[in-house]
Amino acid sequence: MEVNKHLTEKAQRDYHLVVRARENGDQQAFAELMKLYRDNVYFMLLKMTNHPVDAEDLTIEAFGKAFRNLKNYTPDFAFSTWLFKIASNNCIDFIRRKKKRTLSMDQMYTHDDGTESSFTVPSGTPDPEEELIRQQKAELMRAVVDKLKPHYRRLVVLRYFDELSYEELAEELDLPLGTVKAQLFRARELLYNFLKKRSDQI
Repeated sequence: MEVNKHLTEKAQRDYHLVVRARENGDQQAFAELMKLYRDNVYFMLLKMTNHPVDAEDLTIEAFGKAFRNLKNYTPDFAFSTWLFKIASNNCIDFIRRKKKRTLSMDQMYTHDDGTESSFTVPSGTPDPEEELIRQQKAELMRAVVDKLKPHYRRLVVLRYFDELSYEELAEELDLPLGTVKAQLFRARELLYNFLKKRSDQI
């Protein structure tokens, strides 16, 4: 595909990285794109959410969505423009979902008959059925994680089961932070594909 001549040199460089990632599955190209734009995306999302942990997770999600949909990117405009659009739209959806889940525990609600009542918080202790479902989900996730290659499996276990931070992961694996995040994205993508394939078979 011919590159838009009106793109800046930087945008043309990005496009060539996209081609390498999309057509050759070049992990270095994925890592380079993440390295180039991770901080910009993160600070944009931090400004939108005002929450560092949410911004960090949404940054990874944004790159995940962008990388999964590279086939839809065209060089009519800069990759960075396309990426930021994906990141901002995903963040807006996240904020909407979060608002729907948030209810004030102190707020009184007025019914049609004029009576008022407060929001009752259910017990935080799961009942036996909920505990069984939680255990089944954990077992399913473990089974799926076991299908990953050893390197990706270790990465996922350290991040999501042992709850190591990205910085701790980089130190534990002796890898650059950007590489860890790129590989974690790839591991999450593989997990997503395993789970999707499993659900399609049910």
